[in-house]
Amino acid sequence: MQLAGYRGERQEEINERRGGAIGGARDGTYQRRGSEGEVDAKGIKVSGGTLKRKGDFLGDGKEYLEFTPLGAGQEVGRSCHILSYKGVNIMLDCGVHPGYSGMNSLPFFDVADIKSIDLLLVSHFHLDHAAALPYFLQKTPFRGRTFMTHPTKAIYRLLVQDFIKVSSISTEDMLFNDKDLSDSMAKIEDINFHQTVTHKGIKFWCLHAGHVLGAAMFVIEIADIRILYTGDYSRTEDRHLKAAEIPERKPDVLIVEATFGIRSLSPIRDRERRFTGNVEKILKRGGRVLIPVFALGRAQELLLILEEHWNRNKWLHQFPIFYASSLGKKSIEVFKTFTNMMNTRIQHANQMTGASPFGFRFIEHLKGRDHFRDEGPCVVLATPGMLQNGFSRELLEKWCPSHLNGLIIAGYTVQSTLAHEILREPETIESMSGQTLEFNMSLLNVSFTAHADFNQTAEFIDYLEPTLK
Repeated sequence: MQLAGYRGERQEEINERRGGAIGGARDGTYQRRGSEGEVDAKGIKVSGGTLKRKGDFLGDGKEYLEFTPLGAGQEVGRSCHILSYKGVNIMLDCGVHPGYSGMNSLPFFDVADIKSIDLLLVSHFHLDHAAALPYFLQKTPFRGRTFMTHPTKAIYRLLVQDFIKVSSISTEDMLFNDKDLSDSMAKIEDINFHQTVTHKGIKFWCLHAGHVLGAAMFVIEIADIRILYTGDYSRTEDRHLKAAEIPERKPDVLIVEATFGIRSLSPIRDRERRFTGNVEKILKRGGRVLIPVFALGRAQELLLILEEHWNRNKWLHQFPIFYASSLGKKSIEVFKTFTNMMNTRIQHANQMTGASPFGFRFIEHLKGRDHFRDEGPCVVLATPGMLQNGFSRELLEKWCPSHLNGLIIAGYTVQSTLAHEILREPETIESMSGQTLEFNMSLLNVSFTAHADFNQTAEFIDYLEPTLK
């Protein structure tokens, strides 16, 4: 088999040098055996075997390990997977697809035997990994236990509340409401990093994943098999997060994200220089800088970069930076609460000064779009990150006709979203009201996404050497 990489590229040499992998599929499950494999553009990679398709869905005491993507198998979005072994069934993540709405955004729950699922483990708070939870916990026959870390639970609630509020679909097409979210919270249990939990013979604990605050990799032991599920992870320490941990004991099976496939990113400092240099260039020519972001995660990293750059360059103090998110203030308070889970740089700064690094001097939080005065050159970080609606979309439509202004896409973009389409550098875009707008603003795509690239993933797999060959 070949290794299907970023945007469909393939690299047989990698596959020959390394153990096999499971690339996701919607219409079946796989049994591990042999020594070849494949992976797709966001997919799930199970190191150590080729695949034999199985007709039935969940294991009922069978001796083989089954891994079934219900989403994110051959796409980015709605991460949700079933792991089955010796009659035990575990769901890993439960997200929606940001490019779709309503029922179309959900994982393929209809092919799963929901009642047989014993455990649901959520790796982090991003919508594509967690936003289907209120629907799944309140409107399906699932009766198992659900776990996530303390920061994930706190931020997950904020994000999904905002998701409900900004959804542009009709009430009857909404998957769930505020009451469903509130009622589902009582069904979610907290887990500390490195805390061991046992349920129905399943032993599991979590390690730091380095993707966003609270993100966890889960180590799962079922009978004689140890499995590591990374979720989204990064092995690079940034301005506030630790790098993903290396488990003390090597797993038998490794399920690892491969968002970037065979693509390798440039060094982080080079990307930071490109980012800040482009911001300066736009401001010098009298333009406005739009940076669409997710409310939580990479937004905080970009705010730290901008704050530091403004602090070093006094001439930039004349240009305001706005963080336009309804979750802005609340999210920063959560980050201040969990500084003990961040890297030593943040913890040391907090201990030395007694002030949080997230108490920004040069960044103003906008309470709402009505508080924004568009009076000259400025930098605006606005949600949502995919430009599908909301304030970021409104500013894009207002600013895109001018050559003075600039758009910076600073993260991964999902197919079927406007942010992804803009990377093709179109001459026009369609407004939310159906008008055709000229797209003349400059465009920079520089990734600050906290996903492992090919080099990190290759090193991670080579170091762990999953023992099932």
